[in-house]
Amino acid sequence: MSGHSKWATTKHQKGAKDQKRAKVFAKLIRQVEVAAREGGGDLSANSSLRTMFQKARDASVPLDTIERAVKRGTGELEGVRYEAITYEGYAPCGVAVIVECLTDNRNRSGADIRSMFSKNGGSMAEPGAVSWQFERRGVVTVSRDIEEDDLMAVVLDGGAEDLRDEGDHWMILSEPSSLASVKSALEQAGIGVLHAEAEMLPTTTVEVSSEGDARKVLRLLEILEDHDDVQNVVANFDIPDAVFEAATV
Repeated sequence: MSGHSKWATTKHQKGAKDQKRAKVFAKLIRQVEVAAREGGGDLSANSSLRTMFQKARDASVPLDTIERAVKRGTGELEGVRYEAITYEGYAPCGVAVIVECLTDNRNRSGADIRSMFSKNGGSMAEPGAVSWQFERRGVVTVSRDIEEDDLMAVVLDGGAEDLRDEGDHWMILSEPSSLASVKSALEQAGIGVLHAEAEMLPTTTVEVSSEGDARKVLRLLEILEDHDDVQNVVANFDIPDAVFEAATV
């Protein structure tokens, strides 16, 4: 199992239990607003909004809160205008990092992200310097309890391209455009979905083999994740399971 995958799974589980629920809600609502602004407020015609709407509902964001966010996005209600910005950089050990933000103040966000990198052993990079090491994929995770052959039969019909054994769960990969159909196929087959989202996944990885280095890398990623404007952080590290477990105690 790659350290990247393990960290991503831990992050999703933490998000579901995070005591900072207000911050989690705020980030999800911001995503809903932007999706509505860019593609309209009709769920049936806006796949991005449909995905963000379901993501917010899965996190127990109240329905009326989501609906107000949609109206702010479409201009029916007054609200702040957010823009999507992606920053690239390097964590300790040369680990490539992509930071996806939604912000109402580009200068503030840029200064904050740069400071986080520099104060935690990393550095910012020019646009394109890091992103070539990643590709956007549809990612769905389900319980490892399901038999591989049974799962494969279901997800292939839904448009999946790959199935990976990640130890305690299965990871199903597809084109981002097929994400909804893969998830739908699983749900129709009565298979519970742990997580479903379009994500940037690394095409190459950097091995981080010592506990000390792993702690430095994970510390920077956690600090970036905690920023209000940051929606997602991805990195191309590969930390052995034993080292990862020791570094996250």
